[in-house]
Amino acid sequence: MLELINSHLLLIATVLLLVDIAAWRLLPADAKVWRVVLRVGFFLTYSLVIVEAGLSPLLPAPWPSPALNMLGSVLGIAWWLLLARTATVVMGVVLMPRSGHTGRLLQDVLGALIFLLAAVAAAAYVMQLPVKGLLATSGVVAIVVGLALQSTLSDVFSGIVLNTTKPYRLDDWISIDGVEGQVTEIDWRATYLRTAQGSTVVIPNSVAAKAKVINLNRAANVQGVSISISVPAAVRPRVVIEALEKTLQGVTALLAKPPGRVSVKGSDLEAVEYEASGFIATGQNSAEARNLMFDLAHRNLEAAGVQRGGDAPKSRLRAVLDDVKVFRSLTSEQKDELTQHMTAQRYVAGQVVLELEEVTDHLMVIGTGVISAAVPTSDGSLAEAGRMGPGELLGEEGMANAVASHARFTALSSAIVYRIDKEHIQQCLEQSAEVSTALNKLHAFRLQGTEALLMQKPAEVKKGKFLSWLQRT
Repeated sequence: MLELINSHLLLIATVLLLVDIAAWRLLPADAKVWRVVLRVGFFLTYSLVIVEAGLSPLLPAPWPSPALNMLGSVLGIAWWLLLARTATVVMGVVLMPRSGHTGRLLQDVLGALIFLLAAVAAAAYVMQLPVKGLLATSGVVAIVVGLALQSTLSDVFSGIVLNTTKPYRLDDWISIDGVEGQVTEIDWRATYLRTAQGSTVVIPNSVAAKAKVINLNRAANVQGVSISISVPAAVRPRVVIEALEKTLQGVTALLAKPPGRVSVKGSDLEAVEYEASGFIATGQNSAEARNLMFDLAHRNLEAAGVQRGGDAPKSRLRAVLDDVKVFRSLTSEQKDELTQHMTAQRYVAGQVVLELEEVTDHLMVIGTGVISAAVPTSDGSLAEAGRMGPGELLGEEGMANAVASHARFTALSSAIVYRIDKEHIQQCLEQSAEVSTALNKLHAFRLQGTEALLMQKPAEVKKGKFLSWLQRT
């Protein structure tokens, strides 16, 4: 048996190469440990077989027969390529756990260099080619190819820099020169972003390396959202800044820490541009948060007396009523009549506007400020369910069904709340059945939202649910 094996060592070496290729193809990609073990095992076995057959990868084939000489040269070249492949596989196992997915590009570049060195070594030792002349010729070719692929090579090396410095990683929300999206892939040539609209943006690595990159995920699993508002230059900046600060305070989707901020971005003789920015938890819908910020900013600016372009001047009371959806069915004359019976009540931050279980005899409309709604939980504590802004209603349960308030409403900032006595609301109910229906629907919807909220864990209030029904006013 040993004599048979010794007489067919070259054939065995050839079979080992074929079995190695087949095993590499058949093993699943996730079986990384087995792939490495088999690769190293086949390489060591193959090395032992060709050495026993009298073939050295550092020397040309020693047999005078042309057929054996060609087979020996092929097996010697295969040894160098197998060595390069084994080295790259082992390097991948060592490199990937430390650098993660972002180390793939560096691994591919190092693997290409290893195979290049193996090819040069095989040409020098096995084929006895003049390596110096080959390297000189390949240098000229490399210069020509490099000039032809200048932009591609720039992307490749920029990708190496990005993967080394790591300004962003997979799944990060980033902004590159104003293009915002989530990083889905970083390869040799480009960075792939998935935008909030679901489209894919491909940014060459050379562009990303030179551009202004804003990483929205680098601060403890949060991402930033911002809106820009242009206001006529005649409006005092302090008025706009206070209104936008109340906007940031009133949107429950925004995190308290890190805090949001309001700043002036630029101005000219006609308008001043303001930016209000905050942070939301990773995974939340940034587009929805921006929509809420724009809507609340509009109401707060209007509450501060900032008129919209093209609108005819009108009283603040009438503007408040126009924002209340419950009163939309009233005629202009009926709204003017109702404004005659609205009385303003001022509240400071922390003051209770409507107590839990209180039966009110008047309907309240928020004129300015931010009001927090808190509902009782099963353990007797209060959990914040949402926040309300200008144009929203309180005390509708007392008007619709004469029942007690199911929440405590507290002013988070200085606020002005307009009260309308029950007798005047009753007149509206008699004049318009739509108002009565709207109040009943609002009350039922808020009760449903409260019940859904209390079914969750009190310590983990899901933001945005209660706010959505508050905004139905």
